[in-house]
Amino acid sequence: MSQQLPHGVGPEGADEPAAPAAADPPRRRTRAGMPWTTRRALNVSVAVATVLLLVLGGSGVWVHARAADAAVRLVERSSPALIAAGSLENALINQETGIRGYGLTGRREFLQPYHDGLSQEKAAAGRLRALLGHDGPGAQDLARVLDRTEAWQKQVARPVAAAPSGSPVRLAAQRAGAGLRTFDAVRAALGAQQRHLEHERAQARAELHDVGALQNGIFSGLAAVGFVLLVLAVIGLRRAVTDPLGKLSADVRAVARGDFRRPVQGSGPADLRALASDIDGMRQRLVDELAFSDETRAQLDAQATELQRSNNELEQFAYVASHDLQEPLRKVASFCQLLERRNAAQLDDRAQQYIAFAVDGANRMQALINDLLAFSRVGRVHAEHTDVDLEALLGQVLESLSIAIEESAATVTHDPLPTVPGDTTQLGMLLQNLLSNALKFRSPDKPPTVHLSAHRTDGYWQFSVDDNGIGIDPSYSEKIFVIFQRLHTRESYPGTGIGLALCKKVVEYHGGTIGVDHDHAPGTRITFTLADHAPVIPAPTTTEPALQGEATAS
Repeated sequence: MSQQLPHGVGPEGADEPAAPAAADPPRRRTRAGMPWTTRRALNVSVAVATVLLLVLGGSGVWVHARAADAAVRLVERSSPALIAAGSLENALINQETGIRGYGLTGRREFLQPYHDGLSQEKAAAGRLRALLGHDGPGAQDLARVLDRTEAWQKQVARPVAAAPSGSPVRLAAQRAGAGLRTFDAVRAALGAQQRHLEHERAQARAELHDVGALQNGIFSGLAAVGFVLLVLAVIGLRRAVTDPLGKLSADVRAVARGDFRRPVQGSGPADLRALASDIDGMRQRLVDELAFSDETRAQLDAQATELQRSNNELEQFAYVASHDLQEPLRKVASFCQLLERRNAAQLDDRAQQYIAFAVDGANRMQALINDLLAFSRVGRVHAEHTDVDLEALLGQVLESLSIAIEESAATVTHDPLPTVPGDTTQLGMLLQNLLSNALKFRSPDKPPTVHLSAHRTDGYWQFSVDDNGIGIDPSYSEKIFVIFQRLHTRESYPGTGIGLALCKKVVEYHGGTIGVDHDHAPGTRITFTLADHAPVIPAPTTTEPALQGEATAS
């Protein structure tokens, strides 16, 4: 519908002139006198806030890194190292207990704590090496403990454990003093290691506590600065932006409701005033554009009506011309056949051959006209899409092709076929043309084998018709779907050259695509897709019901 302009507003020649535009404010100033625009105010505010937040944020990141480092040292090094050192001490005490018991009794079961302690010592020492590394005070403490343990093992433990059982071990009594001194050295090394590890853990805890307090202070500062910046931003935005924008929005809404005489005036920062001036200029241009748009729309409507009328006339002409051609052709064929029957005795072989040529030409012309009518009806004569059972439809097609299948000794197989939305008649023509082509263009030295496959993919059904026939040159993969394009002479393979063009039109009408798969060999594979949902069908033209009725009558 054409939008009506209010009285007093319109293109040149209207009753009243449009309201004058608000004067543009000066936009160029020296740097010393540069006005505070919204952009400038926001840039300064963002810069100040960014500097403050970067300083506090950087401090927070540094403190967080220190806290994380202290926590890692406490959780992943100091505490596990203390636990492993305790396990090492227990392992050595178990060894000393087992050696002393075996030395006093000479019974082998007293050596079990010693052997268990050896395994525990190895595991605990491995954990300590992994935690403390190979350098530093912790590694030196561990090395000292292991060296003194090795001395005790060498002087006392191994010789006593190797002594025969059955009675108190004399060697244990002989080396009791040396064993006491060497194991006291082991205990001293273990004690020093425990003290150093506990001191390291205490340092990590203290550092973690200090860093946590500092971190809380920085985060509190960040929250305070953020709150202050938020309050200042709200106040500044309301005074510099929100209130002027509210007035500007009211003027713009009035224009949007159709009050084109209302000028759009701005206040506040310089850029908002400039924006108001630009909008007011756009308001004035909109008045002119609306008038021009109404005129253009009227012209387009008239052209569309004329184009529709012309299309209807062309369709009617094409159908009537095709329909009127069929009656003379039927008469030619009928009278030629009548002439042949009545005068068969007087006609020689050449005359009968001429009559056969005439009848064949008339029949081929009539077939061509029928194919042209079928081709023109696809996409023009519309029917509601219904659910089409392709399995049942294929059965009907095979029944109509039964003579051709029997004469060619063909084998036709197919996958389970789906139910798709579409036009039953058109889909039947699609299957019949594809299968009849597969039977027609067969290899001369073997019976045809045809297979129709189907599988679903991404909202479409993918179909393919495979045969073992003569195949198609890849250079003609597009040409074969053009109407009247033939790759062979009519004497070699009869036909009108419309079949595959009709197939393409049917497939595209159903929202799919069709083509040739040249990876299939030998023979030909025609692939096509059909949408698993009903495509949008344009409304039929006014002449189509009449044409459809005439086509049925013919």
